[in-house]
Amino acid sequence: MAGKQDKEALKAAKAARKAESKAKRSQIWQAFKMQRKEDKLLIPWMLGVFLVITAVVFLLGMLLDIQWMALPVGIMFGVLGAVIVFGRRVQKNVFAKADGQPGAGAWALDNLKRGWRVTPTVAATTQLDAVHRVLGRPGIVLVAEGAPHRVKTLLAQEKKRISRLVGDTPIYDLIIGNEEGQVPLGKLQSRLMKLPRNLNPKQVDAIEKRLSALASRGAALPKGPMPQGAKMRNVQRTIRRR
Repeated sequence: MAGKQDKEALKAAKAARKAESKAKRSQIWQAFKMQRKEDKLLIPWMLGVFLVITAVVFLLGMLLDIQWMALPVGIMFGVLGAVIVFGRRVQKNVFAKADGQPGAGAWALDNLKRGWRVTPTVAATTQLDAVHRVLGRPGIVLVAEGAPHRVKTLLAQEKKRISRLVGDTPIYDLIIGNEEGQVPLGKLQSRLMKLPRNLNPKQVDAIEKRLSALASRGAALPKGPMPQGAKMRNVQRTIRRR
């Protein structure tokens, strides 16, 4: 009886994995078709990268007199390069559509890799300006989105409020935007990654406990329409895994 149940469980797990894999492939195909309609250079770029990488690996194989062994390797790396190009262009398109929309900053921060603790909308205004708090190895990063003349005041207030709890912990502040001194939405993640690592994991955990006692002021950002293409987030993650 137990053996039969185990077989049924394995069969169900296999069917679930197969269905998940099929759903991922369908999702990527749909994303490709959408991107192709909006990005006329997508296919030329992907094809060009594939051919260049394959040719380079093949030529290296010729120098070593193993060109026919190198050819499948070159094709494999060429496909990988084309997929990376596809993922980058999809991501660029998604961020371009989200840029300037309420909630786009919180959405972008939600895509951060592991190791970052994001608290959206720790301060906000009725005009949909918002400040989000990010905790990580660099320290605390306050990320603001909205009208610069309003969010600067929000940033100053929030920085003063949390500095009482975290002491000498570095606190950075960034404003999302395309003007001088601001950070474009599409470069927000890379900007955070470039910050120096000032804290170790234990210090990050300790600061998180302190901040958890800090009651958030301001109502949550109204839901409103999500940035167009936000549903593609899973596609980007799928591509990074492949």
